[in-house]
Amino acid sequence: MTQGAGQGPEVERTATLRDFRVPAYVHETGPYVRTAHPGDTVPPADEAYPDGYTPTQRDLPVINRSETLQVPVEPAPAAPAPQPATGPGPLFVVGDVHGYLDELVTALQEQGLIDASGQWCAGTARLWFLGDFTDRGPDGIGVIDLVMRLSAEAAAAGGYCKALMGNHELLLLGAKRFGDTPVNSGAGTATFQAAWLLNGGQKTDMDRLQDHHLQWMARLDAVEEVDGYLLVHSDTTAYLDYGDSIEAVNDTVRETLTRNDADECWDLFRKFTKRFSFRDEGGADAVRSLLDTYGGTRIVHGHSPIPYLLGEVGSEDDDEGTGPAVEGPHVYADGLAIAMDGGVTMAGKLLVRQLPLTT
Repeated sequence: MTQGAGQGPEVERTATLRDFRVPAYVHETGPYVRTAHPGDTVPPADEAYPDGYTPTQRDLPVINRSETLQVPVEPAPAAPAPQPATGPGPLFVVGDVHGYLDELVTALQEQGLIDASGQWCAGTARLWFLGDFTDRGPDGIGVIDLVMRLSAEAAAAGGYCKALMGNHELLLLGAKRFGDTPVNSGAGTATFQAAWLLNGGQKTDMDRLQDHHLQWMARLDAVEEVDGYLLVHSDTTAYLDYGDSIEAVNDTVRETLTRNDADECWDLFRKFTKRFSFRDEGGADAVRSLLDTYGGTRIVHGHSPIPYLLGEVGSEDDDEGTGPAVEGPHVYADGLAIAMDGGVTMAGKLLVRQLPLTT
């Protein structure tokens, strides 16, 4: 989610100029000689045995429970994600991360997707990130590196880890490519560099940004449909401006980035910042317009923090108190939309959930 996109009047709420702010063998020297085992001793023939007792060659001593030492054991780590007997693995989605690498690692471990060392352990599970990996948080590049690594590890295990294009990926690409080049924002002159800084751009991320990060971001899809869920980053109908099929939208976005025109890229970024299309009266119809065009029975998105979507905070700049209480995804628009941005940047929660939702 971003601000400073300079949008004119829209039916949808658009972002403002500032978004919320915000890991013996023992070598023997001689031949083996069998030694007697204490349990091998056969009792004398005249020794009586209790009725019903049959002696064996090796009889282990009986230890009374009262003689044992009770040792506390640490709780076992989360079990790996459950695997189906056949077919594709379970489907998981991740909301906006915004550079909060530690929180992401914890959330993935809680779902059994990675182990204690941060390696993929979910076998054939399928994992989708809904975009916005960087800005505001302390380690956006670390987040991208983790997602790229998990993509390779999951594929090797028969699953996958994939990601969608968020507006902050477009913003970071624009800031790197165009810097202070003026663009027509629709409300005067703007620059990607200024918008990036206003929306939580981190100098440490820009300093660590390398060509392979840029290439990876530029190839991300904008829309995907999986198991009847239409996955997008933003809660907007602006995707309809870029094609009447998933393939067409993804191709148009990539072609726009390839042409490397600052004004075109700004317009793409600006439209990806729109929000709240599914929230108010007519929201369910807006969702249906996307489902009817691209397929699926429900839409899953990030971008708009759940506390902001629900009106629990007055604006994206609201950072008072200890943060809003977010327990999980928000289902709305007649049950057709699932919001996954838990507002981690406003002390909310970084959400990783399996679909279909169980609660």
